[in-house]
Amino acid sequence: MRSFLDPVERHGMSHRWWIYFQERFPIFAHGPLILAFSLSAMGYSALLRGANNLRPDAAGIAFVTALFFFLQLRIADEFKDAEEDARYRPYRPVPRGLITLCELGWLAAGTAALQLAGSLWLQPPLVLLLIAAWGYLVLMSKEFFLRSWLKQRPLAYMLSHMLILPIFDGYATACDWLVARVAPPAGLEWFLAASYFNGMVIEIGRKIRAPADEEEGVETYSFLWGRSAALAAWLLVMFLSACCALQGAALLRFVKPLSVFFACMLLSAITLACAFVHAPRPGRGWQVEVFSGIWTIGLYLGLGIAPWIVHFARF
Repeated sequence: MRSFLDPVERHGMSHRWWIYFQERFPIFAHGPLILAFSLSAMGYSALLRGANNLRPDAAGIAFVTALFFFLQLRIADEFKDAEEDARYRPYRPVPRGLITLCELGWLAAGTAALQLAGSLWLQPPLVLLLIAAWGYLVLMSKEFFLRSWLKQRPLAYMLSHMLILPIFDGYATACDWLVARVAPPAGLEWFLAASYFNGMVIEIGRKIRAPADEEEGVETYSFLWGRSAALAAWLLVMFLSACCALQGAALLRFVKPLSVFFACMLLSAITLACAFVHAPRPGRGWQVEVFSGIWTIGLYLGLGIAPWIVHFARF
């Protein structure tokens, strides 16, 4: 029997995890979005309170904690959907035996320990906000103990689950205002609201597919609501996220640049949606998903990072 430290065994384990992350949590795809999210949360908070800089250590903790938190969301889904995945999606890493739920559980515990340590080191009261996010994550993983009821109501399911984003936003923004030992700045609610609707943009966008791409047992919004209704809902939440972001940008006097971005993106989204309705070619759902990611990154950059660049360019 090989020892635990056998190089061949270590290579096999690292290769398995590399495949898992490529398939279920691609770092190079999610990383830029999470970085934009965490920096924007801190940047927007700092701009509202008139600060001229961000603490690098706080920004680093915010990013790493956010990265681990979204990974924990993925791991929670692996546990929650294990039975359905085994039945309908045997090609996924867990049902095909690449990674076990036990291994994922240890990974979640390890990342939680690092989040806790980082929060305690940066500012101990941050732990309370982290626990609040963890608590809501646990409720989500249990479907709020209303699994059957929520399964029959996909809109209620989405609305309840997306609340995790503004809840975690509370932690991310606190890496600025709490670390600075001040009260949450007025106007922060617009960023939280924009993040809430942005979550829906991503959620709906990744679950719109062409008829040829639908899978048995996978409840996409294009299947549940119909392709046209799902695309209309996607455009609606995109518009709502833009409205909230513009309200937030008004407090920074940054409405015009962001308005131009949103106008161009919304026109492009409408064009994409119309093309998808009239010609639902296989793979076109992927275009909607990618567009959702670009929209989200653009919103976060425009709300919490671009104003910083403009601010410092003036001086």
